[in-house]
Amino acid sequence: LFRSDVRLMRSLGLNAYRFSLSWSRVFPNGRGRLNAAGLAFYERLVDTLLAHDLQPFATLYHWDLPLALQERGGWLNRGTAGWFADYAQQMFKALGDRVLYWTTLNEPWVVVDAAYLHAAHPPALGDWRQAPWAAHHLLLAHGLAVQAGRAEGRQQIGIVINLEPQYPVSDSTADQEAAWRAHVYMNRFYLDALRLGRYPRALQSLFADAWPDFPEEDLRIISQPVDYLGINYYARSRVRHDPQAPLTQASRVIEPGRRYTDLDWEVYPQGLTETLCWVKRRYGEMPLYITENGAAFADPPVQGDRLDDPLRVAYLREHLRAAYAALEQGVDLRGYFVWSLLDNFEWAQGYSKRFGIVHVDYATQRRIPKASAQFYADVIR
Repeated sequence: LFRSDVRLMRSLGLNAYRFSLSWSRVFPNGRGRLNAAGLAFYERLVDTLLAHDLQPFATLYHWDLPLALQERGGWLNRGTAGWFADYAQQMFKALGDRVLYWTTLNEPWVVVDAAYLHAAHPPALGDWRQAPWAAHHLLLAHGLAVQAGRAEGRQQIGIVINLEPQYPVSDSTADQEAAWRAHVYMNRFYLDALRLGRYPRALQSLFADAWPDFPEEDLRIISQPVDYLGINYYARSRVRHDPQAPLTQASRVIEPGRRYTDLDWEVYPQGLTETLCWVKRRYGEMPLYITENGAAFADPPVQGDRLDDPLRVAYLREHLRAAYAALEQGVDLRGYFVWSLLDNFEWAQGYSKRFGIVHVDYATQRRIPKASAQFYADVIR
């Protein structure tokens, strides 16, 4: 249904669409033979977007590693970084004449945290001692893919990082130190390497003897300049000291009286302003995009052709205002993408959580724009 979905995007006034290429779809074994039918789908999608004056904003990796590469060690195998660069180069060659904006990785922190700390996402190893190498190889894959893109003359290349302010639930020293550890682990781990060419020293304390001595040449590849940084922001975390929590000894706290989404993420729009301004202060001037921002709520039933979702409308209104506040404070913010256009498959949550501004009837595949879609269209106009 991508053609009718693109027409729907255009009717709402969107001028760009962020989507992901599936590595497995175009290289079923991760390398070697290209699946021409898989690539042809993306060519049709890109051509349809351009025909409707929508800028394609393509992501090369949104967590789907080909199984054949996982069987060779996945992100614990340094070779995976090179195979990713080969895949990226082929995509640049095939689509780069039509796709201007490229993202290498989406949320590498989630890839590592969900698989190597909490065993929540595949490959569900749950061994935090392996996390540093997995993270490093993901970032090396990014750097090698940037080099491949530059060799093909592709100029708009970036990476997407998810950021989440970490606040202590009390003024106690233990809680404040827990929030600091959580902040370094979540918000500085990847950005320090990407922008400063080094990992935070605090990570050596967190990982102890599991922290490797990474090659300096790798860090030079990882920290080469990119054209933009994508930021995914949904919520903040209020954390307390928890000796049982792996690695950071920090646990998130759900507090009565605060607003939360259907995933128990706190609605905290000023955190978006704080996050954008923090990135500018710590890492310097660079073009930024909000590449994901949105909320899952339990939507009310469809009434005819209408679905009212006032909680999502309020969430989007408040966060767009927060983005504007960052612009007023000098942040070079170039764009904003709602997560998501359609109700989607939400990883371990399956289809139980709805993020879309367009409702999907999963039995019939009928699309019904929600009130939040109309609100968003009004903002665009």
